[in-house]
Amino acid sequence: MDSKFTKPKGFGEILDHTFNLCKKHFKEFFLILLILMGPVYLIQAILQLMSGTSFFRQVGTGSDWFEQMLSSFEESGTFESSSISADIGVIVIAIVSFLLFPVAEAAVLFAVNHIRNNEEFSSGLVIKEAFSRFWPMLGSSLLFGLITFGIILIPVAIIAGAGFGVSAIGHPIVGILTGVLLFFAFALVIGLLITRWSFYFASVILDRQSPGLSRSWRLTKKRTWPLFGLYIVFYLIISSISFAVQASLGLSLGNSVLLSIISNLITIITTMFFTVGYAVMYLDLKTRHDADDLKEMIEDYYLK
Repeated sequence: MDSKFTKPKGFGEILDHTFNLCKKHFKEFFLILLILMGPVYLIQAILQLMSGTSFFRQVGTGSDWFEQMLSSFEESGTFESSSISADIGVIVIAIVSFLLFPVAEAAVLFAVNHIRNNEEFSSGLVIKEAFSRFWPMLGSSLLFGLITFGIILIPVAIIAGAGFGVSAIGHPIVGILTGVLLFFAFALVIGLLITRWSFYFASVILDRQSPGLSRSWRLTKKRTWPLFGLYIVFYLIISSISFAVQASLGLSLGNSVLLSIISNLITIITTMFFTVGYAVMYLDLKTRHDADDLKEMIEDYYLK
């Protein structure tokens, strides 16, 4: 087993290990994701071209260059056409993405696990392993989605009711402040709960435990805040990269097909980074959990 995976890691060590893995195995990870995510983005580009979007530079209406670029994002035919074919295209892409993208992430998880065990692997091997867990992965993801929807919907209803209730009795400012405070409080609670359950996916893939929610809850015990912080850091890094690409290239290319292709390639890279980080976080949790179990066994032995 790779020695870097054998000891518990701190906040910075997880980030450092993630960057090192992405750098060292960039070609393998990128190829895995490209094989499964690339066809979806290719279909998207073809539909954009069919809808009339320019490949190199999409320019809209306006009196100057800046207005033309801004209007290109509003006027572009990219999936905004009301035609039946465009609507069908959106639906097809959404369905295919929903089915294939989790498989791509699962394949990366298998690849990281092979690296952890010092095992050779190929893109075809890990993709095959990922498809072998397709149905448990799909069922568990749907269950997690329903739970997430429920824990978001209930607080939204409470916030709306409290805000309108206070406003109705003649205190609109107090109602707004109450709604804002409740929003941040519930957002924090929801974020922590989702963090506790979020490692169900890796549990289903690597440990073959479905739906994996209870195992994720056990593994994240006493580690919720650091994991929540890592999710925020990953989100900020990914958002910054995506925004930088969109903002810089969008000024010259407009909402063109070429910009869409470049953005999708960046999405593949950021997906790789997040998925590898997620795998490192999960394997670190396993290391800590296994160490705790070993300590309990030793303590029980001496107590006897």
